[in-house]
Amino acid sequence: MNKQTVKVTINGKEYEQNVEARLLLSDFLRHELGLTGTHVGCEHGVCGACTILLDGLPVRSCLLFAVQVNGRTLTTVEGLAESQDNLHPLQEAFHEAHGLQCGFCTPGFLMTILPFLEENPHPTETEVREAISGNLCRCTGYQHIVDAVLLAADSFQ
Repeated sequence: MNKQTVKVTINGKEYEQNVEARLLLSDFLRHELGLTGTHVGCEHGVCGACTILLDGLPVRSCLLFAVQVNGRTLTTVEGLAESQDNLHPLQEAFHEAHGLQCGFCTPGFLMTILPFLEENPHPTETEVREAISGNLCRCTGYQHIVDAVLLAADSFQ
């Protein structure tokens, strides 16, 4: 086996681990580190369920190897809330606007929307729909997700 050391900061915590060179980042997060909020749907980068932030930018963790993030900073959905009792405003908005049903796609949506709102704090509905167009949801029909993003935008201001 070809193992390499990966040093990475995830949600403010430093990790160092020897991993197989071919280990996907999504599998590293879920199976090696127990950060199961990152979901794996299509395993082809199409559905967006595995979206995380890599140095602040949304990426599909199923399309990267763990060794590719050596020395980098990641944020997963577990890093959004300060605590279970103090949710991130984006999570609160999803709760308030019923922006989730089964919740499988929700972490990917949250990690996609966070940098979008940081760059565009006053989005239109059309801009929100464009921003989430790379994330698939089979339950909600997207309207409540759009409503949640617009509600979150109001709370960011």
